[in-house]
Amino acid sequence: MALKDIQVTGNKDTRSGFGDGIVEAARKNSNVVALTADLAGSLKLGGFMKEFPERFIQVGIAEANMIGIAAGLTIGGKIPYTTTFANFSTGRVYDQIRQSVAYSGKNVKICASHAGLTLGEDGATHQILEDIGLMKMLPGMTVVVPCDYNQTKAATKAIAGYEGPVYLRFGRPVWPIFTKEEDFVIGKAQQFSQGTDVTIFACGHMVWKAIEAGRLLEEKGISAEIINIHTIKPLDEEAVLTSIKKTKCAVTAEEHNVIGGLGDAIAQVASKHFPIPIEYVGTRDTFGESGTPAQLLTKYGLDAPNIVEAAQKVISRKAH
Repeated sequence: MALKDIQVTGNKDTRSGFGDGIVEAARKNSNVVALTADLAGSLKLGGFMKEFPERFIQVGIAEANMIGIAAGLTIGGKIPYTTTFANFSTGRVYDQIRQSVAYSGKNVKICASHAGLTLGEDGATHQILEDIGLMKMLPGMTVVVPCDYNQTKAATKAIAGYEGPVYLRFGRPVWPIFTKEEDFVIGKAQQFSQGTDVTIFACGHMVWKAIEAGRLLEEKGISAEIINIHTIKPLDEEAVLTSIKKTKCAVTAEEHNVIGGLGDAIAQVASKHFPIPIEYVGTRDTFGESGTPAQLLTKYGLDAPNIVEAAQKVISRKAH
């Protein structure tokens, strides 16, 4: 696929992809249940509550209890989806996830909305930028960060049939829709363009920014290979290595701290198998602040021009 062939088919928030996806997952599998910690509206659970009221549990503002209840439900064969903001899905309940879910390999799906800077005006206390790192360090935890409405919907349905604990991360703002549901496979990277000069690995909202950057680079005569790493763990190492062996340099782009996230996962594979220069686009050991999503992405260096700059820099490092 060429970058010019990628079409935007609409604009919708990824959390709505989750809300629509869990309804379809529940229709297909009677063991799917939904739990929320007082945020049914924010997690777009209205459709699920209407169609499956007997399979919906409102825990209230008690996130640790929610994780414990979910772990218990798996013993009876249920597939619980826990729902709250990403900050409360991970940082607030890390001990419960580690001990009650990951340690015993419980089939809990931890579904986290309002991740990253694009949570916006709620500010630093709610904008977790460490959650990918927290979750991918847990043994046996699968980490999925889809890029648009369609892919979030597809991922929400797919994890119902995926055995073991999963962390599914998505967001609040309206965002371009540019993928097809059928193209999503857990653990399989999605390639948007062929390139020879630099590989750009991205996840979540930053995939669209990477596509925008790739088009800007084309105008400068630079050939960028754009790859969506929607599954951070298990990482598609084959796709990573195939690409970097061709381009011999890479940029990573994520709405997350550059410490512990996608960039570190790519660097670990590269350093072990095929060392290359890598530049990171992400937040840099900092908390966020209040502002609109667009303002915050610009201020913290997570825009298409920042990816272009990183690509030019890493290509120059490769040359010298």
